[in-house]
Order: sequence, then structure tokens, then C-alpha cells
Amino acid sequence: MKDHYPVVKNCAYCLIHVPDLVRYGSKPQRELAHSPSIETKLQSNLRPFDKVVSYPPNQTFIGNISPDQLSAIPTPWYLHASDSKTLKTIGPFGEILDQMTFYALLKLADIVNPPFFEIEKEFLDILGRAIAAHPLLSGYSDQFSKIQPSERKYLAEKRRINPSLQLQDGDKVFGYFFGDLRSEGKDDENLNPNFLLENLATKASACLALKHLIQRENISPGEVDFLLSCGEEACGDRYQRGGGGMAKAIGQLAGCVNASGIDIKNFCAGPSSALVIAAALIQAKVFQQVVVVGGGSLAKLGMKFQAFLEHDLEILDDCLASMAFLVAADDGQSPVIRIEPGAIGKVNIGASTSEESVFRQYLLKPLENLGLRCTDIDRYALELQNPEIMEYAGSGDVARKNYRKIGAMAVLSKHLEKESMQSWIDTIGMPGFAPTQGHIPSAVPYLGHALEAIRKNRMKRVMFLSRASLFLSRCSNLLDGVSFILERNPRLK
Repeated sequence: MKDHYPVVKNCAYCLIHVPDLVRYGSKPQRELAHSPSIETKLQSNLRPFDKVVSYPPNQTFIGNISPDQLSAIPTPWYLHASDSKTLKTIGPFGEILDQMTFYALLKLADIVNPPFFEIEKEFLDILGRAIAAHPLLSGYSDQFSKIQPSERKYLAEKRRINPSLQLQDGDKVFGYFFGDLRSEGKDDENLNPNFLLENLATKASACLALKHLIQRENISPGEVDFLLSCGEEACGDRYQRGGGGMAKAIGQLAGCVNASGIDIKNFCAGPSSALVIAAALIQAKVFQQVVVVGGGSLAKLGMKFQAFLEHDLEILDDCLASMAFLVAADDGQSPVIRIEPGAIGKVNIGASTSEESVFRQYLLKPLENLGLRCTDIDRYALELQNPEIMEYAGSGDVARKNYRKIGAMAVLSKHLEKESMQSWIDTIGMPGFAPTQGHIPSAVPYLGHALEAIRKNRMKRVMFLSRASLFLSRCSNLLDGVSFILERNPRLK
């Protein structure tokens, strides 16, 4: 084993509660167009902010409780919320942000003139106060104070002749979101209000996670060399659909003036793919500090809302999620990513798409290449979707099903006796706790918890396995898989 590997130095995770944006998720928006009468029911089944904060999986996501502690809480979790007197919006890894402050950050992310997000003075002042009151965002106050409000008469005329989305907080309308009305944006469906709102929501939410990462690591934004965005948004116009540029846009908003960046696309496996690429850039000494960052997916808000309405439950998929990770050269302390030949798991083009073949490719092969057995890994992180969101919609407990597959592969490989399989799964597995935001739940929500456990010498190795649904591109019938191992720094005594 080499003496030096790239390390993951720090992480950040944020949730942004945006109940009034649920209607603009892809599924709710389509269903509301077909059946406008369900809007009243949708609105009445939205959660208040305090319930979002007290919801145990959300507290796990920002690091206030561990996955092991979450597994000990009876289900359904929404009936066993934290004590409202001890609500914690801030956690070791990040925070749960309210909708009002997010609207203010969204306005800061809007840099085009004329702006997409038009706000009258009364509400612009309210958002300005929200920015000033936030410890991490108050530095934007001067910038925010220079934003010009929209005149009511001008706004009414603009709305009359152009499509727009109404942005509100409860019963109050805070503004309207337009498409790109300049000549280059005219008649371009990629620059309509819906897609531009998706893109700016990604940029703003990712910036929040990046700001937390920078604060946690106690560095300046200028010390970041390079950014890799790992989200699923498709930024671009009619000629460059999905062209990207999100990484650099996020860095610009966060003040990373000495960094550049690119976007990494691999469906749900984007974050793991980006972490592997970041580690390779560090190992090759191309850059010194690379940040992998992913913003929330507005398209996936309320994706399972119909199931909650059918059961007369509050809608649980009402949060954007974002995350950021700092990858750097070996500091002798932080957990390392094993990056030697054969250590990174992949699913070859020529491999079968059967479950057994996929797991042999990105689970067993890298372990064999490193001379390890399945039982040498202390924890496995796979797709960690919150089962309470998935099960009501009939999708089942994704994490539980995948852990059973790992257990079966360990038995087939003779790394484990069959009678020990369930007890082993209980040891190496965990409940899902991440929102259904596509790339967000894919293994890496556990990375922050893994860093803590490895640093405290409670674990030695954690394996992260992410799947990618390449067939969704309609260009292939394949899926993909990416895996990597996070390990205790070998230089620690």
C-alpha cells in the first residue's frame, strides 16, 4: 500500500425547506395541469418548517443524529419527531434552511438583466432582512441592498405578456419568475421559467453547502483551486442543451475567485464519479484543493406527492438538498480514498446488466484487487433514499433491498456463512435518510458520518457504491456503477 493517498478533509450537507416550490416539481406540475382541483389538497398537505426540522431523517442528514441512532427510532419517523423545544436547524455538517432565506439566496443567484426573479420593494426588504440575519449569508447584505425592486405597474405589464411562475410563502406572493426575455432567449424552451428556476435553485442551494464547507474547514473561498459540480441539472440553451457551467456559477456566487470548474454528469452516480475524479486530480498534483459540490433538484420535489395525498399525509419530499466535499493532498490525518489501479469499482460496458453481474463488477472486483474480503469493510453506503418517502409510493425500502444483495454476494463469494448473513447486514448497513433528489441519496450522504467514525477510530474502512441509470438517456440500455473505499489514514499511529 502506498504511503500517500488523496484525502477527504471535510464535508457539508444542507436541506432547504421549500413547500411552496413543490408545485413546480416535475410530477406535481404535470398533474396540476391535468387536474387543477388537486392544488387545494396539495397545499393543505404541506409541512410547516418546525416539522421539517424535527423530522429524524433530516437531523441525520445534517449530522445531529447518526444513522445508528435513527435506526433505533420507531417508525413511522414522522410520528416520532424531535422535541419541538430543542429544534436544531444547525448540525455538525450544515443546516436546514427556511424558504424565506432561500428566496433571498435565489435572488442573489439571479445575475441576468432583466432579472428572472422580479420582486416588489416591500418583499425585497423582507428578503434583505433574512439575508442580514443569517450568519453565513450576512456578507451578501451590501450586494443585496443594491438590487433594484420591481415597480408594480411594470411587473403587471410584464406578467400580462410573458409566462411566469408565482413564488410565494404561504399566502404571500413574494415575486414572479420569468424566462430569459432577451433576444437570445426568445422561444427557447430551455430558457423558459421552469428550467431556469430549476437551474438557479441548484446554484443557490449548492452555494449554501459550499459556504458551510468553507466555514467548517476554516479556509477562505479563494483557497479553493477547482470545483466539480455533480448535480443532474441540464444548463444550456437550444444549441448547447445540457452544456453545463454550474460548477463555475456556484463558485462565483460563493466567492471562489481563484477557482475554475466543470460539471460531472453520471445520473445518480455523479457525486461518486466526481469524488473519484477529484481524488485523481489531487493524486496527479494538478490541483491542491478540489471541491465536489451538488445542488438540489427542483424537478424532483413532490415526486411522490400523490401517495401522500392518497394516505392523507403531509408531503415529505418537500426539501431541496445540497452537499459539498473537500478533497486534498494527504495531510496525515484525514481518511484517504484508495486510488491505486483496480481500487475504483466500475461496471464495464461488456458486463451483463443482471444484479449479480453488476455487484460482481463494482463490489467484488475492487475488493479482490486490493486483497480484501467483503467482511473487511466496516460499513457499506449505497442508495440511501428515505424509505418513508419511497414506500408510500410503492417503491419499497431501497437501502434494505441493496444490503440484502450485498449479503447474498458475500455468501456466494464464500466470504460469509449464510446463517450469519442477516446479523452481518445489520452491522454493515444503515437505514436510508436522504431525500429523493436523484444524485443526492446515492451513497455519499453517509460520507460525513464515515469521516467522523473513521477519525474516532470506530471504523477502518467504508465502501461507497453508487448506481447510474444510463438508460434514462434513451441512448443506451445500460446502467452504470461506481465505487470507492474510504479508509483510515495509514500515517496515523
